[in-house]
Amino acid sequence: MEVTYDANICSHAGECVKGSPTVFKVEDGQFVIDTSAAPEAEIRETVSKCPSGALQIQE
Repeated sequence: MEVTYDANICSHAGECVKGSPTVFKVEDGQFVIDTSAAPEAEIRETVSKCPSGALQIQE
């Protein structure tokens, strides 16, 4: 599973960082996605809550 991020449509609501802070984080000003940091089910749930659709799961 791969999670993609589209900065052009992100509303910066922070739902991803709040939902899975070990997976979705900002490091040195860059948005980082570490899919190895949480169970797949948790990541899928967090991505589904992205209000802008900036996060997508690629199988």
